[in-house]
Amino acid sequence: MAAGALLSGCAKDAPQDTWQPAGENARKIQNLQWPVFAIAGVVLLLVIAALGWVIFRYRDRGQPIPKQTHGRPTFEIGMTILPAVILIGIAVPTIGTLFALSKTSDTECVVNVTGNQWWWEMDYPTQDGCDGIASPIVTSGQLVIPVQTNVLVRGTSRDVIHSWWIPRLNGKRDMVPGRVQTVRLEADKPGIYAGQCAEFCGLSHANMRMEVVALTAEDFTTWKANQLEEYTPPAQGTLAAQGEQTFIAQCSRCHQVNGLLDSKGTPVIARPELYVWSGAAPNLTNLMTRNTFAGASFDLLTKDCRDDVWEASPEEFGARYLEGVTQECLNAVDLREWLRNAPEKKPMYANPDQLTATDGKTRGMPYLALSEDQIDQIIAYLLERK
Repeated sequence: MAAGALLSGCAKDAPQDTWQPAGENARKIQNLQWPVFAIAGVVLLLVIAALGWVIFRYRDRGQPIPKQTHGRPTFEIGMTILPAVILIGIAVPTIGTLFALSKTSDTECVVNVTGNQWWWEMDYPTQDGCDGIASPIVTSGQLVIPVQTNVLVRGTSRDVIHSWWIPRLNGKRDMVPGRVQTVRLEADKPGIYAGQCAEFCGLSHANMRMEVVALTAEDFTTWKANQLEEYTPPAQGTLAAQGEQTFIAQCSRCHQVNGLLDSKGTPVIARPELYVWSGAAPNLTNLMTRNTFAGASFDLLTKDCRDDVWEASPEEFGARYLEGVTQECLNAVDLREWLRNAPEKKPMYANPDQLTATDGKTRGMPYLALSEDQIDQIIAYLLERK
């Protein structure tokens, strides 16, 4: 059983493996934890050996209790000083590493990240960094960054304490309501780096995930252009056009789609603060440019298509990711189940009566009682959001 528990942590391609750093900040942590684990391992072996020898040498054989004496001062003082020296030896590089990880003066790009129950919002403000962002970009689930670029994540939370953690890129940073915490991210090569909320934040804490997508400078420029494209309504008379109207009627109260107009030509503006306890819901403007939905809990891609993206070489990754979700690759099973009954798919409340504690506002997506025809229409509409 002990061997099984030990070997369970030795997966070859674990997406959240802290022992496989993929950025400068993660390597700083790696360079610290290796010697600390080595020292701890030596101490463990010595303690086990000493304990085993004492148990064997002085085991009860029916002999009388030996004469009790006071301890040996030299030995006791020595065994007090030795651990102190070891701890000082660990503390000095640890403090140095913490200061190095907290450095943000060399960042070249800024992204605001906000935790919500149970998803992450990414907001790219207008800036000269990231090779220039002319207009704000708001997305969720996946943080897209250029490779070999120090990115400043400015994090906070709208409801409870969350913790941002991308193990292969950097350590944990708590996202606290009313405060702005900073953390620096950098990825060496293109790819997707998985993360997990590391602070218990409610019923679906385990389902609050996130991903960092690293692209080359050219692919990142293409991604920005895709995100800022003007809204194109679906062709009249299509299932997607019906889905647009269904989306306005059923989803637009909470979910924003930039550029969406109603039948009178008036911009449709979401008001999630009226319906959701955190006051926000994911922006769905370019949903199908992402690989995940519902707080990165579920894939928008089928398994084969997902593997094609995740396992792509660094040279091929950008093109495959930027292709987005196509009709052929759409994971319609999970998406339909989500639209059919979101609370059943991802727990929101242990007890529905808890709504009284939130003034009737929901945590996460509520049950919408959509018909199968409405689900077909919404999916057809969302497939055009890329």
